[in-house]
Amino acid sequence: MRSRVIFKGKLLRLSTEERVLPNGHRAHLEVIKHPGAALVIPFVTAKKIILLRQLRPVINAYIYELPAGTLERRERPIVCARRELVEETGYAARTFRKLGVIYPVPGYSTEKITIYKATDLHKKEVCAEKDEIIKHAVVEKQEVRQLFRSGKIVDAKTICALTLCRWL
Repeated sequence: MRSRVIFKGKLLRLSTEERVLPNGHRAHLEVIKHPGAALVIPFVTAKKIILLRQLRPVINAYIYELPAGTLERRERPIVCARRELVEETGYAARTFRKLGVIYPVPGYSTEKITIYKATDLHKKEVCAEKDEIIKHAVVEKQEVRQLFRSGKIVDAKTICALTLCRWL
């Protein structure tokens, strides 16, 4: 395998790689190396979750999504999940249950997102990030399904997580 770094940023690294596939073909890949992420489905009650409406400057739009964030260097996904929940919602959880793992764009990125269900929430002091514009709301299952059906939930990681917990 040959690899050449094209770009190295604060979060991502882009490289070109040559790999020999099992059938003998030499594939020339463009790969985004990503540190991984964690996503949390915060359950206020069994029938209500916290959903975010967050500005995503890259696509110049506000979108509905669940709390999530990128792993810091050598950080375990559960630690990231706990941190992001507090930062993005102002709540902490006493119980986390891992629901699964997804690779959102495996054709060109190594990003792996670990998905957790959080319950037994309690208020915490928020230290919002300056580069995050977030509003959150407590919503019921039928509201979430209506947002999805009307095309208002378009974030892939959120759709996967809501499907894993059978909310879509």
